[in-house]
Amino acid sequence: MMLKSGDEVPAFSHPTDGGGKLSLKDLKRKKAVLYFYPKDMTPGCTTEAEDFRDRAKEFAKSGAVIVGISKDSAARHDKFKEKYRLPFILLSDEGGDLCERFGVWQEKSLYGRKFMGIVRSTFLIDEKGIVRQVWPKVKVKGHADEVLAALKAL
Repeated sequence: MMLKSGDEVPAFSHPTDGGGKLSLKDLKRKKAVLYFYPKDMTPGCTTEAEDFRDRAKEFAKSGAVIVGISKDSAARHDKFKEKYRLPFILLSDEGGDLCERFGVWQEKSLYGRKFMGIVRSTFLIDEKGIVRQVWPKVKVKGHADEVLAALKAL
């Protein structure tokens, strides 16, 4: 079941691009935009990352940290981040436990074939680690603007 507004974010600690590590306690006292996406270097995921990149300064001015999360390795995140000049953290959830705990690992269907995968979803988290807003099954076009507007309204 996907986390919803009012839920507490589960504790985590995962590798990031650049050989780093990110845990929930690193985000305390900050607002955070955690966006889950299926795969680095794919068209929709690249467009979404570029949209967040192009608005990164506005998110920072509003006091928020952006974190992109997928099951790609930290090494693949390094390549993705470098190629598209992404100024925010990319977290690696290779084992999928964070995807499971947020409820974004779900059955999907493509051309009649069913499979498990990450449902593109975004979570706006407050300074106390509480989910303030959720965007399930995100449509990429205009999404970063929607999230930014919600952040400014917090």
